[in-house]
Amino acid sequence: MSQSESNNLAVDIRDLWFSYDSLPVLQNINLSISAGQKVCMVGPNGGGKTTLVKLILGLLRPARGTVRVFGGQPTARRKRIGYAPQHAAFDPKFPVSVTDVVLMGRIGQTGVLGPYRRSDRLAAGEALQAVGLGDLGRRAFSDLSGGQRQRVLIARAIASGPELLLLDEPTANLDIGVEAEFYQLLTQLSEKLTLVMVSHDVGFVSQLVDKVVCVHGSVAVHPTAELTGELMRDLYGHDVMLVRHDHNCQDHSNDPEPHHG
Repeated sequence: MSQSESNNLAVDIRDLWFSYDSLPVLQNINLSISAGQKVCMVGPNGGGKTTLVKLILGLLRPARGTVRVFGGQPTARRKRIGYAPQHAAFDPKFPVSVTDVVLMGRIGQTGVLGPYRRSDRLAAGEALQAVGLGDLGRRAFSDLSGGQRQRVLIARAIASGPELLLLDEPTANLDIGVEAEFYQLLTQLSEKLTLVMVSHDVGFVSQLVDKVVCVHGSVAVHPTAELTGELMRDLYGHDVMLVRHDHNCQDHSNDPEPHHG
């Protein structure tokens, strides 16, 4: 790989191995994601998808090999990364508002300790508007539905103005009606940054991403057009129906759901 190609990579993973204690999880991983690409990670539970995301974030360190984000160590690039987990661990009795949660994404962005600035609050408000929750800023986070909480976590991730956005199962708690709006949001966001999603909803993401990274101990990269039922069966160990979501359709009442049989 030339120096110019390397400089254009958002993520560059070379010869990576990772184990939890003595249990191998990822072996001989080589993966490059160019700046501006839209990528989805798929694979069975326990296959290593979330572990790979945590390695990109710098929350875990490989036993062997290297992980580079925008040419440097992940820990040195965190201000350029936004991350939304699948679930948020929080105390439902803790009185935190939706805006408070989103403002957490601004921590460390200015390098100045102290109260949030006006620019932080403006960024949080814009992020909430972007995910369609602009009127819920004062609502208690614990009062929201699962889908609304998921969108708040995404707002927190984008409030920092990241160049790389990592989403772990972003559609897990969304109903079909909200999915259509969420698809449009991801389309808009992906025009400005590098997007990496972990998802089982292959029909949803196939209309959005450039390539799919199949993770099952190792990785195999496929252009979206190569996704077939046979490929997904080999990956998941059972039939997976690839269902295209028509996001231009107003009536979603008869839309088929992805089937894992």
